[in-house]
Amino acid sequence: MVERLFMEAVVAKVRQRGGRYGKALAVLGAASALTAGAAAPSVATTEQSGSARYVALGDSYTSGPGIPEQTGGDCARSRVNYPSLTAAALKEKSFKDVSCSGAKTDDMWRAQGANAPQLNALGKQTRLVTVGIGGNDIGFGDIIGTCAQLSVTDPAGAPCKKKFTATDGSDQLTARVNHAAPKIAHVLKAVHERAPHAKVVLVGYPTIMPDDGKGCFPAVPIAAGDTPYLRDTEKRLNAMLKQQAAKAHVRFADTYGPTVGHDVCKPTATRWVEGAQPENPAAPFHPNAKGEQSMARSVLARLR
Repeated sequence: MVERLFMEAVVAKVRQRGGRYGKALAVLGAASALTAGAAAPSVATTEQSGSARYVALGDSYTSGPGIPEQTGGDCARSRVNYPSLTAAALKEKSFKDVSCSGAKTDDMWRAQGANAPQLNALGKQTRLVTVGIGGNDIGFGDIIGTCAQLSVTDPAGAPCKKKFTATDGSDQLTARVNHAAPKIAHVLKAVHERAPHAKVVLVGYPTIMPDDGKGCFPAVPIAAGDTPYLRDTEKRLNAMLKQQAAKAHVRFADTYGPTVGHDVCKPTATRWVEGAQPENPAAPFHPNAKGEQSMARSVLARLR
């Protein structure tokens, strides 16, 4: 669901501008086609009612849209996403992944289509909870779509940064990150209440834009000055998540540092987060299988 909606949004915005860049991005419309991928780990996923020992909550960076083998219906879960890999590494057979593409913090308490409120999966039997949430609360898809559209108007400038600068000079995306902080705190409090005996790991977001701030327009339709702007926005989001984890006395898994050098602008073989035109099976601007493997390693490191 999220990969289709995300691609449609980006394509629509860029096509409004037309020209050679719009044509170049038309391939996004077909990017959801999946190819054969890695075999699923041999771990049983608990689907029946009642809580599992390990429960994974989160959005599309957790669910792994576009990465074969897909399951979970519209939630677009991969059987090799980081929760599945973590469960396999821990040899945890009592495992439930309720992550869902497009999820916001509110979806911890409300259904997303057929996906029940994610917090419903927790219980007193739960001993491990991973949570990956917050990107959609700041409007990740809209931000990327807007920046892609504006990039064709000023490829060497920073039109997206200008767009998100308020009349008083403040940064609107920084304000969005700050506004999301109490929502993250509310989720973590609810997790503690519903799974009082569980270890909780709040999982950050991996490197998307190049950490050195050098973009690769037009392959990735983000203007030169907006590449470091979006990089810094993601760093603010991760810093906020880390701060909220500390306040809630839960563990924070840094997935940004270990993925530096594997961003959207890197060659296919070394890219762990795909760009506008995925060359490895994944949704645009989302982790591929190698990215999910790295995220699993980060989670496991926090459990030692």
